[in-house]
Amino acid sequence: MFRGEFTHSMDSKGRIVMPAKFREGLGTSFIVTRGMDKCLLVYTMPAWEIIESKASQLPITDRDARRFLRYFIGAANEAEPDAQGRFIIPQSLREHADLKKDVVSLGLSNRIEIWSKKHWDEYYAQNDIDDALAEKMSQLGI
Repeated sequence: MFRGEFTHSMDSKGRIVMPAKFREGLGTSFIVTRGMDKCLLVYTMPAWEIIESKASQLPITDRDARRFLRYFIGAANEAEPDAQGRFIIPQSLREHADLKKDVVSLGLSNRIEIWSKKHWDEYYAQNDIDDALAEKMSQLGI
């Protein structure tokens, strides 16, 4: 499971270092795809295989299903970190998340989100995190 918030930099080749705390859980390859709120989502291969299996059950005749598949599954890229834990984020995904230099990686239990630091700071500042946190904690009974 993934936990924590880490800030790091993307190099001129579009590579970032996956935080060491996340590397072991991700394995030798993983999937990076578009997420909501201008971020990227990272899944382990076993988790991604479950997602793809469920997604393949969606009817092709459903317009929203087609849009979802094109947006989420169609943008997915397999990443293989090098010996230093660096991996390349494809240009299309960098553009989606507006990744330039400073990057934030968030461990969210079964997935990792990758944000531009600028967008993460804006998102965090613009959202009433305390109220949302209190509501979800109440729902979970914690």
